[in-house]
Parts: sequence; C-alpha cells; structure tokens
Amino acid sequence: MLRPGTKNLITDVSGLLVGHATDEAARTGVTVLLCGSAWAAGVDVRGGGPGVRESETLAAENLVGRAHAIVLAGGSVFGLAAADGVVSALSGRGVGLHLKHDSLAIPIVPAAVLHDLGNGGNKDWGRTPPYRELGIHALSSAHAEFELGSHGAGRGATAGLVKGGIGSASLDLGSGLIVGALIALNSVGSAFMPDGKTLWAWAFELDGEFGGVSPPGGGMDLSDPVPEGSRLAQLGRLQAGANTTLGVIACTADLSTAECKRVAMMAHDGIARAVRPAHTPFDGDTLFAVASGGSPLGRYPLRAAELARIGSAGADCVSRAIGRAVHHAEFPR
Repeated sequence: MLRPGTKNLITDVSGLLVGHATDEAARTGVTVLLCGSAWAAGVDVRGGGPGVRESETLAAENLVGRAHAIVLAGGSVFGLAAADGVVSALSGRGVGLHLKHDSLAIPIVPAAVLHDLGNGGNKDWGRTPPYRELGIHALSSAHAEFELGSHGAGRGATAGLVKGGIGSASLDLGSGLIVGALIALNSVGSAFMPDGKTLWAWAFELDGEFGGVSPPGGGMDLSDPVPEGSRLAQLGRLQAGANTTLGVIACTADLSTAECKRVAMMAHDGIARAVRPAHTPFDGDTLFAVASGGSPLGRYPLRAAELARIGSAGADCVSRAIGRAVHHAEFPR
C-alpha cells in the first residue's frame, strides 16, 4: 500500500518550498510555490471562469514550458499582481532566464487567482491593492514546512457554505518517485456529502489525515448537489469566476512540458471526486503540474505507463489535499 511522504506535503518533492502571506484585515492572501530551478511545467484549466497569468507560456508548442515559481492568490483579477512581486524579487536574486550573460534575470511565474472579494474583509484598497507586496512576503517566507487551512490564498476561501483553505498531500511511489499536491479550495460545490459530516474524499484518506469520518450506511446519497443554490446566489457565489479550486501537482520524474500537461489533466479527477459539483460555469478550476527531473522514467511504452501512474497518484493527492484543506480550516491547530 502506498504511503504519504515524510511530511505529507507537496514539499516532499525535494527542491520545492511553499510560502504564505495573509492580509487579515482584507481576509485574503497569497501562496507561492518556489521551484528549485526552472522546472518543466504544464497547466490545465477546467473551470468556466478562470483567472490566470502565463498559462500560454506553459503550452507544449511554445518555447519555454518551464516555471521558476507558481503563485496562487485571492483577490480575483487584483490578485494576479502577486506574481509581479514574485517576479521582481526572484529577478533580484538572479533567478530566471538570461537572454544575455549580463541581462536581467527573467523569472517565469505562472499564476491563478480565486475570488474572495465578497467575504466581508476590508477591500477598500483604492489604487494600491496589497497583492504585489503579499507576493513578495509569501516568497520570502517559503519553507519546506507550511500551514494548512485558512492561510495564504486560502484565507478568504469557502467551499460551498463552509470554510475552504489550503490543503496539501503527498504519496511515495517508491524508487525515489514522489508525487504531491497543493490546493487552494474555494469551490461553489460542496466538499461534504449531504450529511454535512462526511467528506466526498473520505475513501482516499490515509492515516486519519482529515478526521476519519466514514459515510453512514445505506449507500451514497445523490440528492441535489447544490441544495443551497438560493443562498449561494444571495452571497454572490453563483457568478462566473466567483469560485475556484486552484492547485499544483509536483513530482520528481523527468517529465516534459507535454507530460506535465497530461498529469494536470488527470489530476482534475481528484477535484471531481472531492467536490460536488466541480468544473462548473462559476468556477475557475485550474491545476498546474511541475516536475523536478530527478527520477528518470525510461522509454515508451513503460514511460507512458509510469506517466499514467503519476497522473493517477496526482489525482489521489488532490482529493486528499481538498479534504485536508477543509479539515484544517474548520479545525485549526
């Protein structure tokens, strides 16, 4: 049976660091995932209302296909400015592409945002939204250990009608191959079954990582997946882009940009297993995938089989990270 990595965090993939910065007054924040170098990266968008930056840079047919860091942020379109802060700070460290030996470093920092503008925090920031500075602070706090729940990009998040937040999980596939996920959960769908106690992700839980609650007997209740639709509408949640599940899947394999895209595509199944409904017109569901290149996979067809294994593990980690996001937001430690 597969087990989590040592920390049960995405940072079990060696070389990754994660940092949060939170604005308590505005009830929002930023989470930055810092890669060890320019890692192969891909992205897949399944939600109907996404907010993204540098997504086309990661298209397999384009030149770069790599990322130095990835930013997840609250603030809707305003939150995209967090990547500006990370770009400036990384360039100041000399991290990025160098088109000439004496040129400025050009960091590649894709980003995705969730909508938390209606959560009651003070958003009266005028012409100076806080996200650029939050991005800089999140980068400076990046560490192998980081908090789950209502921190960083998850500070103002909700999942249906309960608190959302930041979640993470990992799996050790053996022979040095590690897969992990980092999730910012802000979905219109619910992470809970209709009993309000059992997470949809319950079957994927390892070692009681999100409470160990199993569903009641009698089979799965497939009643209306959005029973509180009228209340969600009153809260302004039933609008395009007002909800989102964002995340990153990471692994130690030597994946190409196209293979990272496939992993991101497969990992979306983890959202669909853990949130109901998922990928709606109102969500901006976006998953990135990055690979360190440390574990060679070999050649086709075994390589394709290993890629499928990584994508499947990524989906399981996403489901577990969603469960952990809700659990830690509801029961902070």
